[in-house]
Amino acid sequence: MRILCLDVGEKNIGVAVSDPLGLTAQGLEVIKRQSLSKDLRRIQQLLKDYDVEEIVLGLPLNMNGTMGEKAREILCFKEKLEEAAGITVTTWDERLTTVAAQRALLEADVSRKGRKKVIDKLAAVFILESYLRYRQRGQ
Repeated sequence: MRILCLDVGEKNIGVAVSDPLGLTAQGLEVIKRQSLSKDLRRIQQLLKDYDVEEIVLGLPLNMNGTMGEKAREILCFKEKLEEAAGITVTTWDERLTTVAAQRALLEADVSRKGRKKVIDKLAAVFILESYLRYRQRGQ
């Protein structure tokens, strides 16, 4: 069962997918945001291409765990995504994933230009890895 993870930002959507057993996460791509309908069409194509059964959507909570404006926007996006995808969409706390991704890329000595291209995809990988660890502990 593959799981697709989305890290939705203002300009980009980072995308990661699990392996068929749901054990590991791999970065897929960064979708340049265009319009809701175009973004959803691209996501639908990925769901089909990878035979995805669940979507994990990064939820940008405030550091104290409360929901701010960005988190509420993601919940609205979640509703539209559920309608378009027809499968389970689970939100997952994404606090500090972009910071962790940035740190990993700096440690790998990736250029600033290179970091900009992959940061959203790597953040989606970190979100999905966290979710997969949670699922493995619970089973």
